[in-house]
Amino acid sequence: MWNDTDTPLAHLITFRCYGTWLHGDDRGAIDRFHHTYKAPLARANERRYEHNRAMLKGEPVRLDAKRRSSVERSIRETCTIRKWLLHTVSVRTNHVHVVVSIGPRKPDAALNAFKANATRQMRQDGNWKCEHSPWVDKGSKRNLWNVRSVAQAVD
Repeated sequence: MWNDTDTPLAHLITFRCYGTWLHGDDRGAIDRFHHTYKAPLARANERRYEHNRAMLKGEPVRLDAKRRSSVERSIRETCTIRKWLLHTVSVRTNHVHVVVSIGPRKPDAALNAFKANATRQMRQDGNWKCEHSPWVDKGSKRNLWNVRSVAQAVD
């Protein structure tokens, strides 16, 4: 059944660790020329990959078990404090998926809160000692308009 309001039922928010998926990578990527609905990904390009790798300001960030625990705890706490409905969270070694209902708020607010609070929590737990953020600048914010799309994102 379709949600007939201007507010999505939930959002699938995904954000990556710094330096773990660069343009030119064999997996393909979304860039300014490949970002429309159902558009193909930008193809692998070794020169582009090597250029982007050389531009990194530090090593790619990986989340070990302690960091993953800090990130998950911070996301759960953020949702509790802001009274957002957390459907699920999956913290992987190089990215994070969150399915959350935030009402009429913009998903950018949730993305920024999750990244900032996760960084803060990792620092408090002694799992992140660098001054820079462990995250890429942006992230994916997919609107989920019906119960089926929420269930599929959770799955």
